[in-house]
This record gives sequence, structure tokens and C-alpha cells, in this order.
Amino acid sequence: MSNIKEFPELNHKDIKYFKVLIVIMLVFTIVMCVGDNADKLMATMGEHYEETLPIYSVETDEKVVSITFDAAWGVEDLDAILCILEEHDCKATFFVTGEWATKYPEEIKKIYQGGHDIGNHGATHKHMPTISREEMISEIEGCHNIVKSIIGVDMDLFRPPYGDYNESVVMTAKAQGYYSIQWDVDSLDWKDYGVDAIINTVCNHKALKNGSIILLHNGSTYTAEALDELLTNLESKGYEFLPVSELIYRDGYTIDHTGRQKK
Repeated sequence: MSNIKEFPELNHKDIKYFKVLIVIMLVFTIVMCVGDNADKLMATMGEHYEETLPIYSVETDEKVVSITFDAAWGVEDLDAILCILEEHDCKATFFVTGEWATKYPEEIKKIYQGGHDIGNHGATHKHMPTISREEMISEIEGCHNIVKSIIGVDMDLFRPPYGDYNESVVMTAKAQGYYSIQWDVDSLDWKDYGVDAIINTVCNHKALKNGSIILLHNGSTYTAEALDELLTNLESKGYEFLPVSELIYRDGYTIDHTGRQKK
């Protein structure tokens, strides 16, 4: 009979404890062993986030936010939305699908002529992590080419459909010349909770701060109706509006683990 003792199977709590312990040991090793090179190592780790995370918000001293719309459905409310944005001198960012752009080329022109950003939301609104890299490229290039054929502009802002991404999605988009953009304030307008719910969700959101990126959708039941008061409320808090193209840093930045872009 063997004298070797069998260890009991670890439960989830034990595994979590050991993972935390490993992280603590790693940090301790960095501090103790790397010495003067610690800053360089941490900067390198920051660069890794830059490569693998989209931008959720931007660190800035200016009291500014970005209003963004995902456009993949109808256009019934678009004229009202564009009118309200103009009244508030709010330049927004519209992430459009290739299918939507193909169906509504005149609306693409209206958005662009209004001074708003147009971003890439994929050709057919697929869950990007579920498809091959070749299909990802096809989705990004497909939308890009359709929009360019309408307004003659090369887009460089990409929002994965459903906000669904992984490292491969972000890296593939970057290789295609795109910055991947998420959000840190979700209006939940697509849930059709009503006008007041949209306004309260955005304007009292715990993540709302300088450099926030706010998610809305055109084609939702209550978004256009809520938009004027939503923007007025944000203005009363001292916020001004910038499109994502003017909010983000183009170079010389890192992205932390929360997706906040920092100069």
C-alpha cells in the first residue's frame, strides 16, 4: 500500500484564493526584482491593453462626453434626432451597418452633412467573436466600402455589433485601420422602458464622467422623444458634446483594464 497521501479536490473558493495569491506574488516580484525597470514593465503591460481592449471612455480634464447611436434598424426617428442634435450643437457619432447604409444612402448623407461622425458597425451585424478572422475582415471591409461609396470617406471608428468582442476582434479591426469603440454609459433605450427611464439611466449613471461615451440607438421606441431633455440635463451638469473622432487620442496613449483611454 502506498504511503503517499492523496490531496482533497480543490473547490472553487480554494481555486479563487490561489489565483489571488499568484497575482499578489507576481506584483511583489515586479516591485522587488524589477527595480528601476518597473515603470517600463508596467508601461508594457499598459500597451498590451491598448492592443486588446476597445475604448470605453477617455480620460480628460474637459467636461465633455460623446453621444453615440447604433444604426441597424429603421429611420423613422432619424430626422427628429438630427434636428434635436442640431438644436443642442451636438455633433454625435453614428455607427452604421453596411446593410443599413445600403438601404438608406440618403440618410447616410444627412448624417454626414450634419457634421456627425459615421462609424463602422459591421456589414451585417454579426457576433464578431463567433466568426473567422477572414469573415471579420469581410464584415469590416464590407461596411467600409459601402459607406465610402456613398460619401467618399474612409471611416476609422469601429463598434462591434452587440458590443461583442474578444482580442481577435480588436486586433483585426486595428489591422484594418480602425479604433474599436465601446461605451461606459448605456441608455438601455432598446429595452423600451420609456422616456424617463432613458433620461434617468444616462444622466444619473454611476459611470457618467468627463470623457464618457454614451450609447443610444436610432429606431428605438422612445429615444427621439427622450433626446432633447437628455441633452438639456447633461448640459445643466456642465457637459459639452464631442464626436468620438474628436474625443479619443490617436497616438501616445494607453488603455487601462476598464477600457479608459489615457494620454
